[in-house]
Amino acid sequence: MPHGRYLFVSDLHLDATAPAAIAQFLHFLDTDAAQCDGLYILGDLFESWIGDDDDEPSRALVCDGLRALTGRGVPCRVQHGNRDFLLGAGFAARTGCVLAADPEQLDVGGKRIVISHGDALCTADTSYQRFRRMVRSRAFQRPWLALPLAARRGLAACARRRSYAHTRRLPVASLDVAPDAVTQLLRATNADILIHGHTHRPGVHRLEVDGRERTRIVLGDWYVQGSVLTLHADGRLDSRGLAARPSAPAHG
Repeated sequence: MPHGRYLFVSDLHLDATAPAAIAQFLHFLDTDAAQCDGLYILGDLFESWIGDDDDEPSRALVCDGLRALTGRGVPCRVQHGNRDFLLGAGFAARTGCVLAADPEQLDVGGKRIVISHGDALCTADTSYQRFRRMVRSRAFQRPWLALPLAARRGLAACARRRSYAHTRRLPVASLDVAPDAVTQLLRATNADILIHGHTHRPGVHRLEVDGRERTRIVLGDWYVQGSVLTLHADGRLDSRGLAARPSAPAHG
């Protein structure tokens, strides 16, 4: 990664039911992001993504905004989230974004950083982990993408309702990342810092792994206001919220 200033966001959950959130993100792309050296979106850019052929107008606005950003020469890397795991080569071509691995490692300012959406770290929710493996397989995605758009929209809406109901039934601890999964990832990557989203519980957590202090940073969601983490070339990290919006939809 070259010297500069890099921005990290996650869990925007953009869709037609939240036009104010879309407007805020487009403004962010045209202002803050346009002046940075790289934007990282750590999953769940969209509330849902049923395939790269989706022509829904609000998603098209977001894709156009990303294309304008990358057209200015600002690189953007996007990780899959649990809502938009079907982002594919068509999305990348449409936006100029690069689909990033999860996890992905960065070396900045003498520190090693690992980034992830974070859902793979919630290992206490075993039923979700089984579902995650299934829907990310080619055996699932091929027949899904062959369905008509209208059928996929209806099935995706049903899946979201079931997901909300499943989440409400779980113990609170099951909704957070598992400490042993975090430790394993930091050990495997030899990272000093883990940045992730997914849990919607923004915060900074210090922990010790193999006798060395590490840091876990959780990004905030965009349901009420934007949340941005800035990484400077010297390794400094600053987090801030954007202006709060007057109302936001209820999500699980």
